[in-house]
Amino acid sequence: MRRPAKPGDPRSTLRSGPERVFLVGIEHRARRAEKGRPTPPDDAAGASSREPGAVPPTARQAKQALQARQNVGEHLVPFTAEESLHELRELAIGADAEIAGEFLQRRDRPDPATLIGSGKLEELAAAAKMASAELIIFDHELTPSQQRNLERAFDCRVIDRTQLILDIFARHARTREGQLQVELAQLEYLLPRLAGRGAEMSQLGGGIGTRGPGETQLETDRRRIYRRIRHVKKQLEEVRRIRSQQRQRRLSVPVATVAFVGYTNAGKSTLFNALTNAGVLASARMFATLDPTLRSITLPSRRQALLSDTVGFIRNLPHTLISAFRATLEEVQRAALILHVADASSPTASEQMQQVEAVLRELESDQTPRLLVVNKIDLLPADQRQALVDDERTVHVSAKTGMNLDRLLEALDRHLQGDPVRRIHIRVPQSEGKVLAMLEGKTRILSRQYVDGAVDLDVDAPESLARRLKKFQIEE
Repeated sequence: MRRPAKPGDPRSTLRSGPERVFLVGIEHRARRAEKGRPTPPDDAAGASSREPGAVPPTARQAKQALQARQNVGEHLVPFTAEESLHELRELAIGADAEIAGEFLQRRDRPDPATLIGSGKLEELAAAAKMASAELIIFDHELTPSQQRNLERAFDCRVIDRTQLILDIFARHARTREGQLQVELAQLEYLLPRLAGRGAEMSQLGGGIGTRGPGETQLETDRRRIYRRIRHVKKQLEEVRRIRSQQRQRRLSVPVATVAFVGYTNAGKSTLFNALTNAGVLASARMFATLDPTLRSITLPSRRQALLSDTVGFIRNLPHTLISAFRATLEEVQRAALILHVADASSPTASEQMQQVEAVLRELESDQTPRLLVVNKIDLLPADQRQALVDDERTVHVSAKTGMNLDRLLEALDRHLQGDPVRRIHIRVPQSEGKVLAMLEGKTRILSRQYVDGAVDLDVDAPESLARRLKKFQIEE
């Protein structure tokens, strides 16, 4: 994993091998009871995780999840502590960590000083030391004071889930835009955590006119970070301006944009590649895709559409990331249709879908028309797969095998309202080779007859193309 550098330190102290990490899951009973999920018994506390052979959701459960997401005011169904710890494990593996051990604690309320309390603190410190852990990751956001107290008690580095996600984003950012967005999120996360780093950070003045406390290193660091934040935001505004110009040019041509959204590792990039042959990195690791990709696709009606692959969502997505990635997520906000990709094989599919809907509400995109694509149905047992039934708002596919992708394209065609298709009857002279070639490539030809050096055709054509062919049209 990437070691966080202090402000001003060079980023050249990266590890060459995997870092041994100890994972800590927390469940607060009082908070869970308020959300309506049953609380496990006391003897369930301790190290635990979901077994990999868990039963995936049935078609009926997927349908119930779809109905649940239509109720915008419904409370989110929380992940169980075991499911959450399993997700943290996947995140840590995605950051090239070596899992040294896991620890799960259930308590009524968080301890304000250490989150887990003094008794568990000693127990966890001993377990982490026996496992030779170099880093402890909490599946819960830590306050700056909690993080400092835990590091003193464990005598090793301690980070929370948000910092782990930021680390993974920093690894996968390839474009200049992605790197700027991650840096902004990291700086905003770091600011409140500068305090309390010890007396060694003070710079006391010396000599005439400089006696007294002078300016502390903390204040210096804060000023430098604020300057850097302003600089990064200015660069991102330039990115947003360029994106806006590109979007305006696209709007001058009637091509609708379809944005892919979904929980991380739901198979968005695999589906995107299957539809567009874009060659986007598709990986089983979380957040393998960070930088957005736009590709054109031809629908069955011969209309053109733009598909946009975006970063995956996750529960409790750090607000700093949502703010920093506004420039990228504008593609979701401006899309004519949102393609919500869900993982049919995930035991937590319903919860994941609701988490995606929560992020869409935060982006103010919850009213945008959408199509639910239930992916990875090839991983379901045969009887469950045969019981799946598509409807007007749901398509079941396997991006890996190509199963039902033709149905998905037809559904996309039906849902996109821009540049509607209408049937026209035209007569084109055979000498108009370019027009005939355009008809072959951009319309659906229903009938064709050759009459006196011309071609009579019945075609389904997009409205924008039909207007260009007006001089060849024959009124019925």
